[in-house]
Amino acid sequence: MSKPSENSDPGSSRPPAPTAGDPASEILKSSRTIAVVGLSSRGHRPSYGVAEYLQSAGYRVIPVNPNETEVLGEKSYARLEDIPEHVDIVDIFRRSEFVPEIVESAIRIGARGVWMQEGVVHPQAAERARSAGLFVIMNSCILKEHIKRFRLH
Repeated sequence: MSKPSENSDPGSSRPPAPTAGDPASEILKSSRTIAVVGLSSRGHRPSYGVAEYLQSAGYRVIPVNPNETEVLGEKSYARLEDIPEHVDIVDIFRRSEFVPEIVESAIRIGARGVWMQEGVVHPQAAERARSAGLFVIMNSCILKEHIKRFRLH
C-alpha cells in the first residue's frame, strides 16, 4: 500500500491540492460558472458529455448555442453577451475559425479565461485573450484535465 501524498487526506473526499504554478488547476479550483459555447442537446456529442460531467463536479454550466433553448436543464443563450450572470470560463466547442469572435465576446463579458477543447486551436486569438488578461488553455479537454487533477474518490 502506498503512502498518501502530503496533499491528500485519506479520510476526506476532497481532491488533492493543485500543484502550485499550474494555471489549469488554479482556474478550475477557483471557478464556479462555465459557459459552454457550442453545447448540443444531443447526448452522443462530446460537448454534452463534458457539460454533464462539469455539472456533476459542481460547476454551473451555461449553454451557449443559438440552435438550442435548453440543455441539461439550463436555459441556452444565443451569445455570451446574452448571459445575465458572471462567467468564469468560456469553454469552446466550435471550429477554430470561430474562436476569434468568441474570444472577443469573452473579453467583453469579463470572463476570466477561455478553454479551447481538443482540436480547437487559434494562436492569434489565444494571444489576444492573454493580452486582455484572460488565461488561455488551447487544444485540451476540460473534462480530462479536471479528472487528472481532481478525480473524486
